[in-house]
Amino acid sequence: MPETNERLRTRVRSAIGRVGVWSFWLDRHPIGREREAVAEIETMGFPALWIPEGLGSKDALSHAALLLSAGKSIIVATGIASIWARDPVAMANGARLLAEAFPDRFLLGIGVSHRTSVDRRGAFHYEDPFARMSRYLEAMDSARYPVRDGTPLPPVVLAALGPKMLRLAAERAAGAHPYFVPVEHTVRARKTLGDSPILAPEQAVVLERDPDKARTIARGHMQHYLKLENYANNLLRLGFTEEDLAEGGTDRLVDAIVGWGEVEAIHQRVAEHLDAGADHVCVQILAEDPVQMPLAELRELAPALLS
Repeated sequence: MPETNERLRTRVRSAIGRVGVWSFWLDRHPIGREREAVAEIETMGFPALWIPEGLGSKDALSHAALLLSAGKSIIVATGIASIWARDPVAMANGARLLAEAFPDRFLLGIGVSHRTSVDRRGAFHYEDPFARMSRYLEAMDSARYPVRDGTPLPPVVLAALGPKMLRLAAERAAGAHPYFVPVEHTVRARKTLGDSPILAPEQAVVLERDPDKARTIARGHMQHYLKLENYANNLLRLGFTEEDLAEGGTDRLVDAIVGWGEVEAIHQRVAEHLDAGADHVCVQILAEDPVQMPLAELRELAPALLS
């Protein structure tokens, strides 16, 4: 009997746990070093690892395969695989192959990316993101897989910020994976999704107690995202102003987007998302050197975040 959506969500919610790791820094290292780091992250106890796909990033599905093979139990999730990077049949069947090779260890996060990123690729012209995603999900559902009685499509979550995409995530997917959001967005997202769908927001953090130093690192991370219309519009919907978004963000905005301080402060920010309705929080550690692998910071945070 096919698994119901409710049972699927319950199973995924249990498997990914309450806190996972979100990483751009893995993407910037040779795959051999990445695989060593994945094995280490797994031994720390983190149940899930989220990886990106964008301009200058490694292909999300092949990247996920190599990272999955480096661990024994850790789940690898794409955050997100761009629907502009491959057609829906390639996305669906690539994901099915990973689900077949690594049972219950792959979570497919997909999203519409951003106008500037898509248009710069040259192969497509960015169009209505909601309509595009709706058609894409229909085509994925219709994709034929060559293995008779083969593995079904793994769980899918959508990169969703606004209410229309969140409702689509509730109706057509296992849930939502919002990125670059404050706790207030988690409150609103849970209300829009309802109780059942998975809500797994990303939370950037800086393990640094000095306010000036922490905010400098945070602004270095934020300045790119504040120029992207999807993120900017989402923050404006949440009550931030154009002035808040200027020049890397006001202290008010920086502190809302990036949690900083000692271990307890980071733990508190994650707890705020969970209390606001998140099922799982993907923690992205920021450092002065964005290429640095923050494994020491993860080891320091793990006991508090995973307790």
